[in-house]
Amino acid sequence: MADTFSEIVKKQELPYTLINAIGGPDGVYEDHVEFLEKHLKLVTMQKYLKNKQVLNEKIQAMFMWGQKPEATRELLEELRNLKVIAVSGVGIDHLDLKMIFGFGIRVTNTPFAVSNSTADLGMALMFASARRIVEGHQIAASPDTKYFNIDWLGQEITGATLGIIGMGRIGYLVAQRAKAFEMKILYHNRNQRNEVDEQAVGAVYCQKMEDLLPQADFVMLTVNLTPQTCKLIGRKELELMKPTATLINICRGQVIDQDALLKALQAKTIKAAALDVTYPEPLPRDHALLDLKNVLITPHIGTATSQARRHMMERMVESILEAVNGLPVTHEVHE
Repeated sequence: MADTFSEIVKKQELPYTLINAIGGPDGVYEDHVEFLEKHLKLVTMQKYLKNKQVLNEKIQAMFMWGQKPEATRELLEELRNLKVIAVSGVGIDHLDLKMIFGFGIRVTNTPFAVSNSTADLGMALMFASARRIVEGHQIAASPDTKYFNIDWLGQEITGATLGIIGMGRIGYLVAQRAKAFEMKILYHNRNQRNEVDEQAVGAVYCQKMEDLLPQADFVMLTVNLTPQTCKLIGRKELELMKPTATLINICRGQVIDQDALLKALQAKTIKAAALDVTYPEPLPRDHALLDLKNVLITPHIGTATSQARRHMMERMVESILEAVNGLPVTHEVHE
């Protein structure tokens, strides 16, 4: 935490900050509490609900860890002095920004804190799918296995073509990692990156996504979810991909038309999919995607490292202190 914030804390009362809970599946991490309490006056939802008449005038910030507490209209109407909602991670599609901004409340997120961990997971999913790691473990650990079949084969990453859709921070970090494996890198983005960036990773720009899809052995999605990217990948796009290609999604589940993906996987229009995100999350336990051997699904763990989560938490605290003290907010979200 910068000296500026230490000086602010010394001069002023710590800002009352609403959190969901401490510990448990929806609470802030217990090993983060010491740091949080040095800079914020934490108020759990349970404590708030028991003392609304006193606390609704004091709370200035909401610390939204894993989408909790929820920013409902009812809650925002009660928190009359709320100045800022700090969101963990990058995604803000779970927020009604128009409503929140209507209350004059600022919103912040933590885009730089999640980039490396998410890019790492993208590479991990690509490798795990290509080399059939989960299926291989199941074979090796099965009590029924007596020998390993010599015709059980995976696919090499080295020298393959990777198509990245969305070349922002995370997409570019994926490209940097892919370069180390001598992958040919194609990318599609709203705007072409500068020549220096392209040459550094050996990336080739495809102005149209339709030009990228037929060439890629692996297609990785790293876009933000917006009305324009919802169901960006549907039947038409899947049919453009190679029948030997793998689709990897590390952004948001709604970017893919899941019904179209299911049909494409069943019909072997594409070879496989590796998904860190789905819609909804988790999928219903009887969803057909869960039964396909050519699908690898992880539980939205792109940022689930101790380092990334600590970094996220510290950036959220910085943003809260900036906002409640009338300073420019480094990672403010605008409508």
